Amino acid sequence: MVIVGAGFGGLMAAPGLARAPVDVLVIDRHNYHLFQPLLYQVATAALSPADIAEPIRAVLRRQRNTTVLLDEVIGVDRAARAVETRSGRPQRYDWLILATGSRYNYFSHDDWPSLAPGLKSLDDATLIRRRALLAFEEAEAASEPALRQRLLTFVLVGGGPTGVEMAGALAELAHATLSRDFRNINPQTARIILVEAGPRVLAGFPEKLSAFAVHSLERMGVEVLLGTPIEAIDDHGVTAKGRRLEAANIIWCAGVEASPVAQWLDLPAAKGGRVQVAPDLSVPGHPDIFVVGDAALVAGPGGEPLPGLAPVAKQQGRYVGELIARRARGDTMPPPFRYRDQGALATIGRHSAIADFGWIRLTGFVAWVIWGIAHIFFLIGFRNRASVFLNWIWAWATYGRGARLITGEVTTLAPESGLNRPHDA
Repeated sequence: MVIVGAGFGGLMAAPGLARAPVDVLVIDRHNYHLFQPLLYQVATAALSPADIAEPIRAVLRRQRNTTVLLDEVIGVDRAARAVETRSGRPQRYDWLILATGSRYNYFSHDDWPSLAPGLKSLDDATLIRRRALLAFEEAEAASEPALRQRLLTFVLVGGGPTGVEMAGALAELAHATLSRDFRNINPQTARIILVEAGPRVLAGFPEKLSAFAVHSLERMGVEVLLGTPIEAIDDHGVTAKGRRLEAANIIWCAGVEASPVAQWLDLPAAKGGRVQVAPDLSVPGHPDIFVVGDAALVAGPGGEPLPGLAPVAKQQGRYVGELIARRARGDTMPPPFRYRDQGALATIGRHSAIADFGWIRLTGFVAWVIWGIAHIFFLIGFRNRASVFLNWIWAWATYGRGARLITGEVTTLAPESGLNRPHDA
């Protein structure tokens, strides 16, 4: 049994095979499982990377039939029943689960990723944190008002959960945490601009909750531009619906596309690059190959494709793990996969969030508390839960963010600021 990817889907499939008569091989290009819903808090200096990641080997240590391999899968040889890896060592399988997630879709603009980094990995989060904190440092040294304003302007592209949560967190960082740290600038003058091409933010939520999110963001000082598609991005800012926005930091939070699983399997890609799977999440015509999570196109109860969310991937991974375990033992097969919608949550900022459980919809402080409890509960590892909880309590009481470190080597965001040299913490 080969599982490609140790995200939510892959990691939920493995435990279901713990007592099955199979050997499990988990392959991932990183040695850790990442809790992606809190990546934006690493990017805004609220949490450190270790708070939201756990070594895969530690998670699966007690599962005696499971081996973890650090490698990157680059293809699937269906005829040989093997996955091709970056190291050049193919790994044969009897059953294969592809849980490789998604990546940001820049809509054929190959130059945009370097100008507007997305938020899919720890490297992305630490890069965004580095650039954001560096912007304030360079603004402190700059003498020209126009340059200072550009350095203190942040444009977030995309009004989904990531964009909304990032906007709120950046507003708190600039307007509260850093407000007394500088002498030559006032961080409270920083502009946080959320640009959404559609008619509203958080399109997956009911319209009333979307309107509440916009109101909360604007109350925090975030500028929300709706119906404003991005037309161009360069080193000095963006052009959105004919309007020029000068900004040193542009963060991509827009649409995503599946990892190249369809290409690996030589299948036509469905919407968003996903693979259309059978009711049991197997690839049609290949009952030994399963696709779960963001790379799988699965219809929900209403006929619409299931969203690329952690609960979807977790339920799919758990289902496929149980299915293969039953098949290996010769037991009866489970019924087709059915997603159980447990609701959706999104935080906007301090004391503000929205929750949609279908039968009840909540906003404000109560939703914020539920959001916090849910995210701590789903974190893997007691140390992670304790660390995140204590960090949140400290931040709530003091408005402080303890991970405000400019690490790595980065060239200046604006050579004219006078800091045109590498920065190495």
